[in-house]
Amino acid sequence: MTTFNGVNATNYSDETKNNTIEQAILEAIAEAREVCDQNGINSPSCAVAWDIVEELQAEKSHQKQAKHRQTSLESYCEMYPDALECLMYDL
Repeated sequence: MTTFNGVNATNYSDETKNNTIEQAILEAIAEAREVCDQNGINSPSCAVAWDIVEELQAEKSHQKQAKHRQTSLESYCEMYPDALECLMYDL
């Protein structure tokens, strides 16, 4: 775990594998509020804490968009990666 100016900049995707991205966002918001209460809203550590929240929210948005762009073949290949239709060949 890395600390920047009193903010724990944890890789939330690794630490919260069992949790959803929404839970990670809620945890980051709570931590950001606590850091800002302790260090002031104009402190660099407060800005870093809210940047973490913003990055998590952006990741959630990207995941949502990527999910909607999947074709039916891509969905099928996720469920059955060894199917003949899903094999990738280098030409």
